Amino acid sequence: MADFMGMMKKAAELQSKMQAMQAELETVEVEGASGGGLVKITLSGKGDLKAVKIDDSLLKPDEKEILEDLLVTAHADARKKSESVMAEKMKSLTGGLPLPGGFKLPFG
Repeated sequence: MADFMGMMKKAAELQSKMQAMQAELETVEVEGASGGGLVKITLSGKGDLKAVKIDDSLLKPDEKEILEDLLVTAHADARKKSESVMAEKMKSLTGGLPLPGGFKLPFG
């Protein structure tokens, strides 16, 4: 029975740490860029879009498709960085234990 109580305590500690990590991810921001920095996208650690910056040189009607492609690429870059931040935080939270396949984080 003592082992069960110990497991329950550890589960409660993990839940508390997960909640703290979720709150921290709200404040973490990552920036993705494309076109040599002409387009920049900022995401929260949870992947929410926070900002888009576009260099004035791209604001030409005949370059609309290029701008659209650069936005998609910058978002993908920022999302990749955001996922990396989440993975690192989860790794530190779980002590490096691998998560089972298909394990879904409560934020992402």
